[in-house]
Amino acid sequence: MTYDYTSIGFYTFDCLGRPVTEIPPGGNTYFIEELTMAVSGAAGAAAVVAAKYGMKVLAVGGVGDDLMGDWVIRRLNQFGVDTSMMQLCKGVGTSSSIVTTRPDGQRPALHMRGATGAFVIAEEDYDKILDAKVVHMGGTGLMDRMDGERSFRLMKEAKRRGRITTLDVFAADKKDMVNVAGLLPFTDYFIPSIEEAQALSGLHTKEDIGRYFNDLGVQCTVMTMGEHGAYYHHINGTHFHMPAFDIDVVCTCGCGDAFNAGFAAGLVSGLNPEEATRLGQASSALNASGLGSQAGIIDLETTFAFLERAQFRTCHAA
Repeated sequence: MTYDYTSIGFYTFDCLGRPVTEIPPGGNTYFIEELTMAVSGAAGAAAVVAAKYGMKVLAVGGVGDDLMGDWVIRRLNQFGVDTSMMQLCKGVGTSSSIVTTRPDGQRPALHMRGATGAFVIAEEDYDKILDAKVVHMGGTGLMDRMDGERSFRLMKEAKRRGRITTLDVFAADKKDMVNVAGLLPFTDYFIPSIEEAQALSGLHTKEDIGRYFNDLGVQCTVMTMGEHGAYYHHINGTHFHMPAFDIDVVCTCGCGDAFNAGFAAGLVSGLNPEEATRLGQASSALNASGLGSQAGIIDLETTFAFLERAQFRTCHAA
C-alpha cells in the first residue's frame, strides 16, 4: 500500500497561549509566558503524530485561501505528510482556534469552523484515499458537507477493501448520534472521549457505553478518559481499563488525537490490544507535556523510552 495512515476530516490552525487565568477586562492587556502555533484537530493532530512515528501519512481535508491555510499545509509538509488531497475551499477561512490554556492544562478555546465544513471527497478519489493500512476519520460532527451519506459510503468502501478503520468525533449532543450511528458498522475502532461517548449514548458507565456501541455495529470502542486513562471494549469480549501516566500537564490540547495516532501505530506494528492502548496512552501523555498539539512528541523511539520509565497515576478508575 502507498500509505500507512490516511487521516480524514478536521484540520485546524491553533494559536495557543499559557498560562491564561482570565480574559482582560475592556481593552486591557495581560502578559503570558508562552505563545505558539500548531496544526490541530481530530485529523490534523493525528496526522502529525503518525508522521512523527515514521508512518507514511496522507492528509485529507480542507483549508481556506488565507495565511492560516498556507501555514497548515507548509507545517504538514515539514513533517513529511502528503497534502495532495487537502482541498483549497474558496469563500471560507481555514478552521482556526484561539486556545487559552489554563495553569492546570485545560484549554478553553474560541473556534471558527471554516473549511472543515466545506470540503467534499469525490468517489473518483477513493483509490488514492483508501490506499492505506489504516483509514482514520476524525471530526464527524464538524464536516458539514461530508457528514452523513458521503461519509457512510467512504467508510463502507474502506471496509470492503479490508482497511483498518478508526473513528473520532466532535460531538457533544445526542442529536449527533445520527451521523455516528451510520458509521459504526464500518468502524473497527471508535475512539471518543468519555464525555463524547456519554453525550452520544445517554449512558454513564464505560461498560454500558461499550455494549451500546457494540450493539450498533462497531467492533471496538476505546474511550479516552483524561486523568482516568482509557477503556477498551471489544465485541469479542476483550475489555480492560488502563490508567493514565503520571506526568506534569502543560496543555491537554490534542491529547485524544495523539492517542488516535499512537493507537494506530500500535495496530500497524502488530501490537496486541493492551500494548497498542498503552502506546496511545503514552502518546497522549507526552502530548500533554508541551504547549499545543504534538509539542511533547518527538518520535516513536522516544515514546517507547518514555514507556520504559513512566509510572501510572494512582487514582481510581472512572
